[in-house]
Amino acid sequence: MSLEAVQQFFQTHEGEVLVLEQSSATVAEAAQAVGCQPCQIAKTMSFFVAGQPVLVVLAGDARIDNPKYKAVFGEKAKMIPPDQVEDAVGHAPGGVCPFVIKPGVKTYLDESLRRFETVYPAAGSDHSAVRQTLPQLEVNANCVGWIDVSKLP
Repeated sequence: MSLEAVQQFFQTHEGEVLVLEQSSATVAEAAQAVGCQPCQIAKTMSFFVAGQPVLVVLAGDARIDNPKYKAVFGEKAKMIPPDQVEDAVGHAPGGVCPFVIKPGVKTYLDESLRRFETVYPAAGSDHSAVRQTLPQLEVNANCVGWIDVSKLP
């Protein structure tokens, strides 16, 4: 799965895929490439929960709050090791996004995103982003639900 798969997905779904000349692999790089504040980058983090891959989409300035995470998922946060991310969720690190993911991977949206009308998750590569309103993101990410597992600076 890749940028091309995400572009194909967005031919029939709402959202604007941006192919960027500069890297969008980190929040800071993505914000500079897109032209938005770092907090508006919707970073997609991948975890194993009960041995199954799960994606959590958070605002770019948010960090995982371990007690909140454990309260929601019943276990300590365990990120998927970088060399296993693509096999587990369908996208490589730097381009992990909640679109066109492997079957059975659940996606949650974190409350830290609710501050914004528009956010920019990756689009399957480290040189891409997708412009999404929150209602579009809920639908296009096949969101299981909204959770609060973050803390802001």
